[in-house]
Amino acid sequence: MIKKPIYFDHAATTPVDPAVLEKMLPYFTQVYGNANSQHVFGRQAVSAVDKARDDIASFIGCKPSELYFTSGGTEADNWALRGGAYSDRKKGKHIVISPIEHAAMLSTAKELVKEGFVVDYMKVDEFGVVDLEHLKSIVTDQTIFVGCMMANNEVGTIEPIKEIAKIAHEHNAIMFTDAVQAAGVLDINVKELDVDMMSMSSHKIYGPKGVGALYIKNGLRIKNLISGGHQERTKRGGTTNVAGVVGFAEAFRIAMENREQNNAHVTMLRDRFISRILNEIPYVKLNGATGDKRLPANADFSFEFIEGESILFSLDLEGIAVSSGSACSSGSLEPSHVLLALGVEEALAHGSIRFSFGKHNTVEQVDYAVNVIKYEVNRLREMSPLFNAKGEIKNV
Repeated sequence: MIKKPIYFDHAATTPVDPAVLEKMLPYFTQVYGNANSQHVFGRQAVSAVDKARDDIASFIGCKPSELYFTSGGTEADNWALRGGAYSDRKKGKHIVISPIEHAAMLSTAKELVKEGFVVDYMKVDEFGVVDLEHLKSIVTDQTIFVGCMMANNEVGTIEPIKEIAKIAHEHNAIMFTDAVQAAGVLDINVKELDVDMMSMSSHKIYGPKGVGALYIKNGLRIKNLISGGHQERTKRGGTTNVAGVVGFAEAFRIAMENREQNNAHVTMLRDRFISRILNEIPYVKLNGATGDKRLPANADFSFEFIEGESILFSLDLEGIAVSSGSACSSGSLEPSHVLLALGVEEALAHGSIRFSFGKHNTVEQVDYAVNVIKYEVNRLREMSPLFNAKGEIKNV
């Protein structure tokens, strides 16, 4: 019998690994110096930051001098897009991104349009995969920036970043990818992907919140987003979050060392969950790509005839934590922009729920959750005026 609440929202955030917390603790109480101070306390702090930078750089295949710490993925996305847009305005003001990007990218793109930039959106297919032929048709010699997330935070679809980068570079455009959901799960070697910038976030890989990083290829000169002191080699002002940076590096190390094992575990849970949902609940649509084209931990469903929020709250009352989409957009009453871009009808998009599994989840939790979902979906459909004669409810 399941007694504790079940957490199936790891795409939103993850719990801090105990080993990560242990690694961080001394930097709150013992090694507490400002990393920019010129005394022994500062030198101890900056030494820890330098080691963390070296470690993370080795994980993604870049030089330590190409890695800049930020407050998280949102800041890194903003910096990449704004900095990239203003880096070469003499060439042009044309930006191309995917329509399924994180809100940090989409909102910034809208702001840049108000400042005179032109933004085009590459098409995606019904699974969320970028249409490379369409991308080729809209990128021009005036394009200065091409951005596409490596793996979607809602439906889990993995994008062909290397192929997108090739198209961008044929027109001398900057290539950026948001690897927030991919870090620690996929191979994100920046040299192999041939990207010029890449964002990451600690709290998606069992690290602390409030810290992330932006890879900026050496030689690429982009405008600073945050002005201030001389932190991050004068590129990003603000007192360095030493404990957070140390925790980020430790979380990344643990993720890389256990990636194969963790991926196999969550893939097994995901596949079992998807199979049961599709076989045992009628009028359900799985959103996004399948198999190895989807993140191991992600399963996103649209349930006909009911609102996703109703399912979310019903499951919450039963101790099962899920999401109706991106956590950063959960306050919106609008249907998911990701699902609409995939061609999902608006009414069906409103009935969508994202499930994302973690390394501590179990088969027992998955089976319990499916049984609860079956009951709650049938209960809600019985009350739904949208449910008509064709919606025969299966017994549970």
